[in-house]
Amino acid sequence: MLFDLGGTLIDNYDYGHWADLARRCFVEIDDDSMAHAVGEVERETDRPTARPRDEWTFPDFWRAVLSRASGREIDVATTERFLALSRERPGFTRLYSDARRCLEELREEGRRLGIVSNSSSEARVRTILHANHVLPFFERIVSSGTEGVAKPDPEIFRRALARMKLPPAAALYVGNLAYVDATAAQAAGMHAVWLNRSGTGMGVEPPEITSLLEVPLCVRRIEAGAPPA
Repeated sequence: MLFDLGGTLIDNYDYGHWADLARRCFVEIDDDSMAHAVGEVERETDRPTARPRDEWTFPDFWRAVLSRASGREIDVATTERFLALSRERPGFTRLYSDARRCLEELREEGRRLGIVSNSSSEARVRTILHANHVLPFFERIVSSGTEGVAKPDPEIFRRALARMKLPPAAALYVGNLAYVDATAAQAAGMHAVWLNRSGTGMGVEPPEITSLLEVPLCVRRIEAGAPPA
């Protein structure tokens, strides 16, 4: 079992904090504008485009968000100041209410767990997991910032599988983005489900769930030879 981090296990959408950091960089953004911009840029980058998603860096993403939210083009230097502030003053992170029960059930069933995350570093992922008291659940953590390769590039999934000594068909990936997470994991040969918390659970390509509480059932369905969701 491999999981995405932000938006899947951890709620890290601290729009008010991000808007405050932007204002400290002399970029006037209110909380609602920040929330809308983050959602819009996430949706726009969660699909194959002329510029592949794996070529987007954290500075690219946040420059697009800051530009969209402020209504003006934000330069690279301002974006870097924003990111430096975010590292010095990280916002809240909290475990989603369905995450711990999911992880505990999987552990009780003897499942091996890992993380594959587009994030600043493996150390940052470990800090977040430790702060939310779930770090011991995970055998391996693979972060794009440490690896130098990001989802949806299949290589980041292959590295996680190699370190866990698993063939792709023996692993299930869960993430909150349909293309960057679920479809990309499928391209690496893995089983995958899209965690769409605001969805219906009726999507079949990629398979869609609405809660992490469905994940243990997905695993059992795969083992029985059925579609995961």
